[in-house]
Amino acid sequence: MSILDIVTFPEPLLKEPTKPVENIDEEIQQLIDNMAETMYAAPGVGLAAIQVGADKSIVIIDTALGQEEGKRDLQVIINPKIICTEGSVISENEGCLSVPDFRSDVKRCAAIEVEGVDREGKPIRIERDDFLSVVLQHEIDHLNGILFIDRISKLKREMYRRRVMKQLKEK
Repeated sequence: MSILDIVTFPEPLLKEPTKPVENIDEEIQQLIDNMAETMYAAPGVGLAAIQVGADKSIVIIDTALGQEEGKRDLQVIINPKIICTEGSVISENEGCLSVPDFRSDVKRCAAIEVEGVDREGKPIRIERDDFLSVVLQHEIDHLNGILFIDRISKLKREMYRRRVMKQLKEK
């Protein structure tokens, strides 16, 4: 397994919708393993393939979040689609590995239902109404070319963009 580079804002790739996975082959399995290694090293609780430069509709999350130290429960969802939503909630202090050094409150759905397939190609359905609901929405947004900063006020987004552009010029 390898730790991959995480693509960061303002990389244009992050604004592009991903392509569905047609065939779950060895290359896809290796990508998933590398994504998991990368997510845990970052550390993060979720990662979309586009965040590591792969134009594939794949997200991973760790469903053991907040449980005992060292326990992992990696969930892989290929070609995920949100099929049902309910209510709304404010995700407080949301952050992203592709949007470093910035956090903000984001309006999200309180409960979601997601369909997709697992890494063996078996259909899965996930219903969540907790923090992992927010993580799933965040990661699926990535697959649609949406960053969490696209869901905050224009002023906050512009302030972050200016700071990043200034840092890039200084390098």
